[in-house]
Amino acid sequence: MKRILFLAVLGLALSVSPAMVSPVMAQKRVALVIGNDNYQNVSPLRKAANDADRVAKTLKGLGFQVIAATNQDRRGMSNSLTAFERALGPGDTAFFFFAGHGFQIKGENYLLPTDVPLALDGEEEKVHENSFLARRIMERVKTKGARTTVVVLDACRNNPFERAGTRSVRGGGGLAAMSEDGAFVIYSASENQTALDYTSDDDKDPNSVFTRFFVKELETPGLSLVQVAKRTQANVTELARKYKHAQRPAYYDEIVGDVVLNGTLDPAKAKETVPQQVAAVTPVQPSPLPSRRSEPEQLNAPLASFMRHNGGWSVTLSFADPVTAISWRFGESGNFKETGHLNTLDPRTRKRMPNPSIQLDADAPEGTIYVRYADERGQWAEPFPIKFDPAGALERSQREILEMTSSNWLSFREFNGLMVYYTHLLSYRCAIREVKIGIDSTVPDKKLAIPPCDPRDPSSIPNNAQSYMKLPASTKVMSVELTYRDGTTSEVKTFRADPRGNR
Repeated sequence: MKRILFLAVLGLALSVSPAMVSPVMAQKRVALVIGNDNYQNVSPLRKAANDADRVAKTLKGLGFQVIAATNQDRRGMSNSLTAFERALGPGDTAFFFFAGHGFQIKGENYLLPTDVPLALDGEEEKVHENSFLARRIMERVKTKGARTTVVVLDACRNNPFERAGTRSVRGGGGLAAMSEDGAFVIYSASENQTALDYTSDDDKDPNSVFTRFFVKELETPGLSLVQVAKRTQANVTELARKYKHAQRPAYYDEIVGDVVLNGTLDPAKAKETVPQQVAAVTPVQPSPLPSRRSEPEQLNAPLASFMRHNGGWSVTLSFADPVTAISWRFGESGNFKETGHLNTLDPRTRKRMPNPSIQLDADAPEGTIYVRYADERGQWAEPFPIKFDPAGALERSQREILEMTSSNWLSFREFNGLMVYYTHLLSYRCAIREVKIGIDSTVPDKKLAIPPCDPRDPSSIPNNAQSYMKLPASTKVMSVELTYRDGTTSEVKTFRADPRGNR
């Protein structure tokens, strides 16, 4: 079995002096650790569950609240991801680890649950519909406001769908790179290399070659992620060479400074690196009455939320600290435009509050929005890049609306009998892959047909779409479960079939 590991670190971190690193605690540390060995329709694995157990134990020792699960089917993985997402809050440190089969299709990485069906050539949709998009998991964690997010994917580099005598579904021989600003990515092997699961049949180590070294370095106090990566890289390369195998872990650092997950940096070591970013390090007793200069300066990077409406896109910006002006531009060139001000005073600055909204055209392409702001002193900060992905933003915004308005998913009326309307679900169908309902049952077992998403006019309902159905007069309850575009499922919602609106 061949493995690859992907490590992404993103979110806001803390920038401190290279001469002194002050520990800062996030509100809490939360980890989700999943290991899948027992695949039903593709080749099973040997050490994924062991790797997950080892990582879970290490993270507990580092102060993480760990949600651990092994051999998860699609529903189980979805429930685990939902529990993970609910446990996170602003300022937290999030760690997601997955060991099992992973698969790349056209540059997108999919994590496979144990019940993923066998897919042949031309059946890529089976992978899309029955697995989890890695990028979406990262985005979901980011929307919870986590200060630092670590994502580790320990997944096979070979094609798990290959079968003798068949033409398997086509995908890349490993996971695609997912580097972006604020991300730290590490692979267990460089491009076109395979990662050893074990060195030989006599290898008694319960963990894969990469994981055994990576976890050891992660447990070493004071190491930044760059140091963890470089030490792991050296150890794995050396061991693989002894067995005449080429495996050199590669890493891609797109963050400013360093991130430390275990303890504080040694001041002597800190001199060797650029200004540090400490992500929820182990708590220590603070010095009495620290001076302002010794306190870390938190980056006041904006968070952006996107909302699609009939006229286009509204982008709402939020900042941790007060700002007195905001300007922006779309793309790599052009002049910055100020957003203007509201007729409201900010009590923190006693000045007019800058307008936090940006408007984009409905057909705005994928790209980067650069945002600048003036602080309380009127000094302008360097532009912060915000990635704009129309398809992803549409799914996220409509999903948020669905989750906030779940009581409106169904409505009941008396009209020549008992009718149930699901217009609300159709209006936000761009976030939905599948709707299942149960009639007089708390187990949704019937698929409800919904029209495809139209990104040009996402909230409109086609004229030929059915938005209601007639129910037996004796119906007492209905249940609904949504499968979102990223493969996760909602809670099962139960509604009383009461035309007076009682639920």
